[in-house]
Amino acid sequence: MKIGVCVMLGDMADMPQKFKVLREQGFDNCQLLSWNPAHWTDENAARLNELLAEYGVEISAFWCGWEGPCTWNFYEGHQNLGLVPPEYREMRVKNLCDGADFAAKLGVENVVTHMGFIPENPNDPEFVPFCNAVKRIADHLKQNNQWLLFETGQETPVTMLRCFETAGADNLGVNLDTANVILYGKANPVDALDVFGKYVRNLHAKDGRYPVNGHDLGVETAIGEGKVDFYGVIKGLHELGYNGYITIEREIEGEQQAKDIIKAKEYLESIIKEVTGA
Repeated sequence: MKIGVCVMLGDMADMPQKFKVLREQGFDNCQLLSWNPAHWTDENAARLNELLAEYGVEISAFWCGWEGPCTWNFYEGHQNLGLVPPEYREMRVKNLCDGADFAAKLGVENVVTHMGFIPENPNDPEFVPFCNAVKRIADHLKQNNQWLLFETGQETPVTMLRCFETAGADNLGVNLDTANVILYGKANPVDALDVFGKYVRNLHAKDGRYPVNGHDLGVETAIGEGKVDFYGVIKGLHELGYNGYITIEREIEGEQQAKDIIKAKEYLESIIKEVTGA
């Protein structure tokens, strides 16, 4: 298993420094995150390919955002996140297809996004139209030999599995965010592997605590300070034959973020060594 970190795509003038820091921290791979379609140009793709070669960095996945409002809570979030709200669906289908085409120019085969609060009830009138939209995106990615990965959190594992079955595409997978399933109160990441483990193609190593009220998500913490059983997650993935990427995500900024990332890298490396013997 290879440990990496998240890098946000922004002004191209800033990208050399971001890759320099990544290498100084001991990483050689990252998930590239982007919410701005204006950045997905041929010129930026060409420049990024130059930088990736220069710094010896591999992109394990492209985390593709979408346009329009987004509110990360249990109320407004149901109305404006992902592909679930019908008023934003077509725009975001296009966003995800465009982002995937940009990722293809970087040689990236895994495209990740949040799909929104997928209806738990399969009889919900928006469930099948949502799944049809997923299938359209997956079919587009198929032309690029890419996978569409659902970032976990806003749905229960069985709801995600049901969507995969309903959409019927063979290039759907999971980006397991170990904290999100806890922050949203949807699952325990170790147990979730029993449901969708065979679909995991990348993951965010992140920690956090369960919600303490009905409006707000739980709180993210530094890795090792929350409720995630990383030993159990890594052991479960190893038993499933997973030997891919583990991408550290720490959603704060500044000096403390860097300290937490370095500490997380050491912590995860020790667990991987114990579990795999490598």
